[in-house]
Amino acid sequence: MPVNLPTNLLRSFVAIVDTGSMLNASEQVFVTQSALSLQIKRLEELVQQTLFLREGRRLNLTSAGTVLLDYARRVLLLHDEAVAAVSAGRFAGPARIGMVQDFADTLLTGLLSRFSELHPDAQIYARVAGTAELQALLERRELDIVLGFAAPNDAHAVTVAPMSWYGETVLADREVIPLAVLEEPCRFREAAIRALEDAGLQWRITVETPNLATLKAAVGAGLGITCRTHLFLENSAALEHERLPPLPRVAAILRSGDKLDKAAQRLAELARETVEAL
Repeated sequence: MPVNLPTNLLRSFVAIVDTGSMLNASEQVFVTQSALSLQIKRLEELVQQTLFLREGRRLNLTSAGTVLLDYARRVLLLHDEAVAAVSAGRFAGPARIGMVQDFADTLLTGLLSRFSELHPDAQIYARVAGTAELQALLERRELDIVLGFAAPNDAHAVTVAPMSWYGETVLADREVIPLAVLEEPCRFREAAIRALEDAGLQWRITVETPNLATLKAAVGAGLGITCRTHLFLENSAALEHERLPPLPRVAAILRSGDKLDKAAQRLAELARETVEAL
């Protein structure tokens, strides 16, 4: 008998890979961490392979997990296309939206819940990743809408905001300035390093992480300063220090696919309204 792999298990598996942790994935697929762990255990039982190896707090794919990931993405894409095809004219979706981590807190709890309330029949798939990765997925038609960061003059800019320094003032007085940054590629990381080097200041990376929550914790703990927009720490003032050089501005962009169904079009409209208000 052939083994059937439920799409909800595959979707949870892909979410863990895309977000980098059980916690972030649970928010994306709207299940608890314990339920998510059980789903992955069930998936491993079905394929009779270990899919993840835990190294500290990080989950890394095994060779079997890497093989399954590509198939899982293709299965989900075909599944979602099939649902959309047979439910033409209805809010069935899913509307597939990708966003950078800076937008996730606001959009996941605000925009997506609002969309779900207005259109309870619609399905949503949300992915949190870096702008470059999201735009690549949009080009491959694996996402309908992308919210990310780009240069201020980008043609898809919705709004433009200044970058600012964040962290403890005492760190800016050090001869070698400690930086807390996200992993490459990262527009803010590049801007911070370029600004310090242009100003002739020495720096070193003390914290490097793929996760924005970890970056916030590191800055809050005084491990380094960082460069973000006002979305980074909404209840904290930016760091102003005479030694720290000025930073460039950055655009919040919204890109969408060429052919959006009714659900995706409505989600794109709400996304634009939300970003304009940030």
